[in-house]
Amino acid sequence: MNFISLLQKWYKINKRLLPWRETLSPYNIWISEIIFQQTRINQGYRYYLDFTNRFPTIEILAKASEDEVLSSWQGLGYYSRAHNLHFTAKYVVDKLNGIFPNSYQEIIKLKGIGKYTAAAIASISFNEKIPAIDGNAFRVYSRIFNSEKDITKSSTFKYFFNLIKPIMPDNPGDFNQAIMDFGSLVCIPLNPKCNQCVIKDECLAYKNNLQNDLPIKSSAIKIKEEKIHYAYFYHNNYILIKKRDNNSIWKGLYEFPLYKKEFGNYNNLHNHQIKHKLTHKLLLITISEIKIDEAEFYKIASKTKAIILNKNNLKSYAFPKPMENFLFYN
Repeated sequence: MNFISLLQKWYKINKRLLPWRETLSPYNIWISEIIFQQTRINQGYRYYLDFTNRFPTIEILAKASEDEVLSSWQGLGYYSRAHNLHFTAKYVVDKLNGIFPNSYQEIIKLKGIGKYTAAAIASISFNEKIPAIDGNAFRVYSRIFNSEKDITKSSTFKYFFNLIKPIMPDNPGDFNQAIMDFGSLVCIPLNPKCNQCVIKDECLAYKNNLQNDLPIKSSAIKIKEEKIHYAYFYHNNYILIKKRDNNSIWKGLYEFPLYKKEFGNYNNLHNHQIKHKLTHKLLLITISEIKIDEAEFYKIASKTKAIILNKNNLKSYAFPKPMENFLFYN
């Protein structure tokens, strides 16, 4: 199809110069794809550099402690990504002799790697003709083919996957990245830049003036509210923290002890109110700031099984975003 050659020419001229595009290493491609699943490139660029500098190989990542990995991830959020990266690194090193799988079907078996990421790695690192379909690709393909299929449905992924796979060009990695860049820079969600579009003559949505109506996406899931109340105990330069239970949100991260009624006997200096949005939740967080003397401080630490932390060492611990903002920017 002509839109493929037009996009390839566009990409050669407009390709974004990014460090992970200077290598075919599946490790670097994997790290970049996981970081940018939930993070814009301009926000995550520094994190990618810092993370790959600290863990330049899959072996080094595998040998790192959980706390090291999570503290390096701090600021990116969605910490399950970091947990999965660490787990998969250890799996590849321990079970696969440190050799990253080289096909889509094998890559997708790794924990934390979905269809899009597996296709991106397989096509870029191993030249496999497999379409990488993310939000950008859904949008571009929906408009090119004037598709009214709901992109939130798995059947729509299968439809576009089967449609594009047979026509993938000989440089599938570049093609998939061209779709990513084109969707980010030209075929954007609102008011696409059709006047700058090199494939508008091939775009059925443009011909029918439906580009602003596509893609079709069903309504968002209702957001539930959840209240969390923390007690921020401190004495001089020391505070109390606890490691989050591994079966809950923010697993493996550190937080303050949960507030209890009995803490009302202490002098509560201030209540900080924080709203934090997650994919399916709105967290309404209260942090009660409580200054206590040394004897009470150690008593509370023992009773709550909390860690006594010198604030000078805060950066060695990974905190959820609300607590990170409270500790470093409040």
